[in-house]
Amino acid sequence: MSADLPLEEPPGRLSEPAGPRDPDVYYRTYRRWDVYFAIVFAATFLFVLGGSDPGTGPRAVAAGVIRPTPPRYRGGGRPVEGAGGGGPPRALVYLVGLFLLFVVAAALVGETRIAIFALTPQCFMLLRMRGALIAVTVINVVPVVVWALVERPDSGNLFFNSLSAAVSWAFSLIIGSWIIMVLQQSAERARLIADLDASREEAARLSAAHGALAERERLTREIHDTLAQGFTSLLMLVQAVESELDHDMPLARRHLGLMAATARENLAEARALVTGAGPADLDGSSLPDALRRLAARHGEQTGSPARVEVSGAIRPLPAAVEVVALRGCQEALSNARRHAGPGVAVTIALGYGEDSLRLRVRDTGRGFDPRSPREGYGLAGLRARAGEVGGTAEVAAAPGEGTTVALELPVQPTAPSPHPTLPTQ
Repeated sequence: MSADLPLEEPPGRLSEPAGPRDPDVYYRTYRRWDVYFAIVFAATFLFVLGGSDPGTGPRAVAAGVIRPTPPRYRGGGRPVEGAGGGGPPRALVYLVGLFLLFVVAAALVGETRIAIFALTPQCFMLLRMRGALIAVTVINVVPVVVWALVERPDSGNLFFNSLSAAVSWAFSLIIGSWIIMVLQQSAERARLIADLDASREEAARLSAAHGALAERERLTREIHDTLAQGFTSLLMLVQAVESELDHDMPLARRHLGLMAATARENLAEARALVTGAGPADLDGSSLPDALRRLAARHGEQTGSPARVEVSGAIRPLPAAVEVVALRGCQEALSNARRHAGPGVAVTIALGYGEDSLRLRVRDTGRGFDPRSPREGYGLAGLRARAGEVGGTAEVAAAPGEGTTVALELPVQPTAPSPHPTLPTQ
């Protein structure tokens, strides 16, 4: 009934939920209140006119006083209620005027007090809790006092009217207070729902932003591990060709062929990246074969040997695990080409275990100090790749002692065969 809510809020107005939700259902019930008030006012008017002595002076005066009550509500009270109370001044002006009309009519004709059933809800609609309780008390008590002073009734009649006013007052306070508490709880729930909606929207926004960031990081790693490394190889081959054109044309032609092959591989990787397919080296091939091709290309580009050692039972593994192993080997070989120095031997060791795949790439180059700050994305991206599949990536190096890149990636253990081989007799 009341829109009185926490004291710091404007009276008569429930906090409307933010966002796309409809306002509280209370604000869609004013038409029903209009009908209810019209019925109460009409019943009051009929009771006043239809009493035991209709047409007498007091009843005629009371009916004349009651008659403007519905238009006053429609023109003054209803707009104030619709505006959420309009603030204490407007609400008080309307209620005081309505109360004065009611007191005059109630002092003349006792049946007028039926209008209390229309006045009480409006007090709770327009005032805060404390003001509504005071107004309801005044509305129930003052008409009886004025009536007693005017009519001078006997003790029995006075007791009956006083008891009726007390019951009406208690009923109004209990029902009004209970309804206000219900509405306060409803308003709190509306706020919680609005907060929940806002939280969901924020979570969806953050999820989309996180997804975009994750996709950006994925593309960054893919470009670094494929196209960027390919372009680095091309630049190294260009430098080699420039130094060979004048004195070693056959070697320059060989390096030009390597440049063409590297460009084709880069093009294949770019197409795979655009289409979302896996690495071109793994397309229709096993992981050990893909590593052997990487080692062969490394040897062709640097003239340094790269040996591949495979141990354990070779078997197909989840695509994500094989991609991380392949990209890890590419990163290690790329670092060896750029930083290890000329004529450096590289060993690639791939080990298939029951529950893990191990990759170890070691070069015998100049190494580096792991504690010194280093720029670049490669090693950090390698650790991120390994972490995404639940694995680890470690880099061990020392100046003058080479570099070792080691990956350990978890895989599902091989399921036992449902038909074990029986021992031969």
